[in-house]
Amino acid sequence: MKIALIGYGKMGREIEKIATDKGHEIVLKINAENIQELSKENLAKADVAIEFSTPHTVVANIELCASIGLPIVVGTTAWYADFEKVKSIISSHHASLFYATNFSIGVNLFFKINEMAASLMKDFDFNLSMDEIHHTHKLDAPSGTAITTAEKIMQHYTAKKSWENKIVTDTNEPRDTKNIAQELLIRSIRKDEVPGTHTVYYDSDVDTIEISHIAHNRKGFAKGAVSAAEWIINKKGIYNMDDLLSFKK
Repeated sequence: MKIALIGYGKMGREIEKIATDKGHEIVLKINAENIQELSKENLAKADVAIEFSTPHTVVANIELCASIGLPIVVGTTAWYADFEKVKSIISSHHASLFYATNFSIGVNLFFKINEMAASLMKDFDFNLSMDEIHHTHKLDAPSGTAITTAEKIMQHYTAKKSWENKIVTDTNEPRDTKNIAQELLIRSIRKDEVPGTHTVYYDSDVDTIEISHIAHNRKGFAKGAVSAAEWIINKKGIYNMDDLLSFKK
């Protein structure tokens, strides 16, 4: 499989290592220094593109790939306000898109575990909140993973109507376990080189249940992205990790 990497930072280099170890070939590597090489002609050399760029460039990158029928796997987040536009782009070009807020198998199991927990606790006196901790280079807050977790939880725990974000600069600031607002509070903490930690808290007056996913490195995200690239070849339409992992009913 020939892969174009759109976004060749730390994640792109991790994807390159895993892909080449599996026998795939990287035919194009795009970063800010060679953006002029991102062309239809160069992309046409690939069987699939893997995109980890920025929220400001991702939609244009999707459209460019779709215009030549190149399947694209997108790990960039914070572009979902344009999702309807992207759906139209993919449909009009009869193209293929695989997107995820997080490609880690463990994280996607974390999503499902929290859906189950929220469904079990909806009739009991528990308040829900979340912490997400990432490296200081992360551009968006809350993380796409945190937003996905919250949205999946709220499908089952309907006392929470929306989520609210709080940027926490003091890592010792205590959680407010008594906050029973309709908003699910997501606290965003940026700390050194943390790859990603997400913890959902289920608090009552007498106890607390914590469900956490702690990423030790970027390898899990990269492995999932390469698996998605392998999976989407010869498919048309829009897919996500539920499709890859057969979670959809």
